[in-house]
Amino acid sequence: MYMQRLLVTALAAGFAAAVQADEGMWQPAQLPSIAAQLTARGLQLDPAQLTDLTGPTMGAVVSIGGCTASFVSPEGLVVTNHHCAYGAIQYNSTADNNLIRNGFLARSQAEELPGDPNQRVYVTDEIRDITREITGKLDPKLGGLERYQAIDKAQKQAVAKCEKPGVKCEVYTFHGGYSFQLVRQREIKDVRLVYAPPGAIGKFGGDVDNWMWPRHTGDFSFLRAYVGKDGSSKPYAKDNVPFKPRHFLPVNAEGLKAGDFVMVAGYPGRTNRYRLAEEVGDAIQWQYPTNIRWYTEILELINAAGAKDPAVAVKYASSVASFNNYLKNFRGQLEGLAKARAVSYKRGKEEALLQWLGRQDAATAALAGDIAALRGVLAQQRSVRERDLLLTYFQRTGLFSASYNIYRTALERGKPELQREAGFQTRDEAKLEGSLRQLERRMDPAVDQRLLTHFLRGYVKLPAGQRIAALDTWLGAAADDDAALQQKVAALYAGTSLMDVQQRLKWFGAKQAEIEAAQDTGLKFMVALMPDLLAIEKARKQRTGDELRLRPRYMQAMIAYNQSLNQPVYPDANSSLRVTFGQVQGFRKDGVEFTPFTTGDGIVAKTTGEDPFDTPEKEYQALVARDYGSYADARGALPVNFLADLDITGGNSGSPALDAKGRLVGLAFDGNWDSVSADWIFDTGLTRSIQVDVRYMLWIMDKIDGAQNLLKEMGVAR
Repeated sequence: MYMQRLLVTALAAGFAAAVQADEGMWQPAQLPSIAAQLTARGLQLDPAQLTDLTGPTMGAVVSIGGCTASFVSPEGLVVTNHHCAYGAIQYNSTADNNLIRNGFLARSQAEELPGDPNQRVYVTDEIRDITREITGKLDPKLGGLERYQAIDKAQKQAVAKCEKPGVKCEVYTFHGGYSFQLVRQREIKDVRLVYAPPGAIGKFGGDVDNWMWPRHTGDFSFLRAYVGKDGSSKPYAKDNVPFKPRHFLPVNAEGLKAGDFVMVAGYPGRTNRYRLAEEVGDAIQWQYPTNIRWYTEILELINAAGAKDPAVAVKYASSVASFNNYLKNFRGQLEGLAKARAVSYKRGKEEALLQWLGRQDAATAALAGDIAALRGVLAQQRSVRERDLLLTYFQRTGLFSASYNIYRTALERGKPELQREAGFQTRDEAKLEGSLRQLERRMDPAVDQRLLTHFLRGYVKLPAGQRIAALDTWLGAAADDDAALQQKVAALYAGTSLMDVQQRLKWFGAKQAEIEAAQDTGLKFMVALMPDLLAIEKARKQRTGDELRLRPRYMQAMIAYNQSLNQPVYPDANSSLRVTFGQVQGFRKDGVEFTPFTTGDGIVAKTTGEDPFDTPEKEYQALVARDYGSYADARGALPVNFLADLDITGGNSGSPALDAKGRLVGLAFDGNWDSVSADWIFDTGLTRSIQVDVRYMLWIMDKIDGAQNLLKEMGVAR
């Protein structure tokens, strides 16, 4: 009971007195407790204002699924990163009209293009703790599977009670399952592409400069949210009207200078700062190296096909960009974790934790046994990790994912709603259908076939204990003969109709019995595999349930221990709304001082005329002439990107960078090389976020692309 009270107090207070650096992805509700720190850094708003999710600042910050964005006009105009709008740009591109390369500007709302079928804008309006509803009545003696099922049922009940048309609700897990919070969001389903600069601006520097400083990338684009005439959330329709947000961000066209306060509000995806030493070791020794190998091989296969056919290159452009980003990220993780001696650091902290627990009362000291048990669960997960990873790669192929989603949905439709698997309930069917539709523009059957063949080559090398009986039966002799394997997969694709979008949609509406009687090879393949896939899923739920009992106990101990050391306590990132704050500043490394701003002069110096440093001619000439107009800084330079000591990660891409008054001064889009491993360990001296400067955005829109219609709409026309 003492530990319970201690943790609740710590989470509510946010350890205000303990915060000594700008580390921390803070929940809005925690900000008043660190008001002194925020004020000392330079915030001019009342921190309590930032707890109002429907208020002037936070009410303008939205999620677009995997990225962050913000409203910047009363007409539902949304600004985010170019790479976050990349899916919508790619979806509307063809080999003959390549918007990725050429850019796009709608000079009127009538010219705006629909995003892909699953493009969404989510506006958060409530976050509420529901831990008691989820775990308050759980029998501590429940086994892993029973615990998982009980928590899953409670989460579905909370969501069902919360949701209504146009409102999306999700239960988010914090501190490994110690607390659960219900997040309610307005879901906007009609999202259109408004403006994207050419790729030579939006991706200037490409993968060469990715995660590097100095940086000179114009990583910004605009979307617009639309709703029905009655204000309801509706899919794309020509007569829909722009959404009217309660609030939108004002723009500070003057930008910032070194030392100024800056904060970012957004939806960071995932961090691992409270993980055990062996989990860090697994990432270093297996997870990152294995994914690096697979990503490299996938890219080689896709790029080879794209080099022969421009249409293929366009279809896979978004996937290739994502793979390249993660590939460089994984390599940076390995380098950063090695330099930080991360495993030794984590092990030392855990040893200190165990010693501290040994000095506490008997109930608290008993947590050490739960930590040991948690290690046992991790060992079980480790024993099947190669197979489970390969299954995620199978899901990256169009045929496997389409056949799985079609058949699994049919199976789940036969159950009561609350017993249907998460992701396959009625609420999920629109997105499942959208995924089947967009394969038309994001998959090439020949490439898909090569990918599945490649993954199966990896599968047949798995040890016997990780093999799947039904898949082995399907492979037969092909498991030991590569030529036969290729023929087997070729026959699979030759006999399926699922490469056609209309056939996918037809089968998506079919009943279980109809699918099971189908002669389509893709469906027959999945019908044969599904029992084994469900058995694997059941075993995974068992392990997850065990972890949901033990991980919160470990976090109880870790948070209380951190409190005793006056160290900050904030939850690991989990895609929920967070705020991070700091100052515009550079860093020093290896005797070199990196200043916090890059300028247009750097673009000129980097330009080679070849990708990824092929500055558009109009921009290049304007930069050479130093035609900056009123967008120049006090020194007469054109700011392009800037650094700040903000604590961000993936999912923060597109997050608005805000000044002390809550005005837009840029967009977060990346971090420096030393920030990559900050997902595990935050280094206050070296970790920096990279933002595109609002002055560069406005200059491109005004001087280069002539987007005066948008500047006027945002109230910054000059």
